[in-house]
Amino acid sequence: MKREDQSPASARLDRRAIVEIAGNIEDAKVAAIERSGATIEQLEEAVAWASGLDAAMGKEHHPLSGIVAQLYDILTADEDFGDERD
Repeated sequence: MKREDQSPASARLDRRAIVEIAGNIEDAKVAAIERSGATIEQLEEAVAWASGLDAAMGKEHHPLSGIVAQLYDILTADEDFGDERD
């Protein structure tokens, strides 16, 4: 049962949303992110870290853990994430 008060940031990710947030990444990475059960907010945080924007996160700067750490690992596996976002 879907909650009516569920915010868009907490919604589960689909392929379109993943590509919109993370850019043009490999199909295998998209599939892994879909399987993770992550939310939009979690992927946005992982993308910020992978893009080197973690220093700009201010007071919210904290070590990665849980799903965000898993997403970071997916995004940065095998190649430089920043190159994929061009």
